[in-house]
Amino acid sequence: MSILKSGKPVGLACDHAGYEMKQVVMQELDARGIAYKDFGTYSTDSCDYPDYAHPLAIAVEQGECYPGIAICGSGNGINMTLNKHQGIRAALCWTEEIASLARQHNDANVLVMPGRFISADLCRRLVDIFLNTEFEGGRHQRRIDKIPVKQ
Repeated sequence: MSILKSGKPVGLACDHAGYEMKQVVMQELDARGIAYKDFGTYSTDSCDYPDYAHPLAIAVEQGECYPGIAICGSGNGINMTLNKHQGIRAALCWTEEIASLARQHNDANVLVMPGRFISADLCRRLVDIFLNTEFEGGRHQRRIDKIPVKQ
């Protein structure tokens, strides 16, 4: 499914270290007329990324938002939290090629960025690539089907 054609708002989440970069994402989405739902945080006050990652993950899993975009300082903590959810395929992206491959090969449904390690310009490019790259399917679908833990 094309992310831009889903008709659902993009879900956003960050911690204090990702707050400023989330503002860049929001400006980019506003400029493109793309709706979004912000799950927080709403300031640079110190906070805990799981408090915002879990609600975003649930919204993506339940189909309320698609896709998600999440940001913390290194990207690692929020990415780890998001990927605890069975229906989430969050991809930590810091280069254009990684963002493209995350969509093409992994059908990533949440873009995660390291707010302290990328520029605002690179952030905009990663969002553009993530939102405009289609999943290739085929052999990649077989692999994705094996990701959820079966109990």
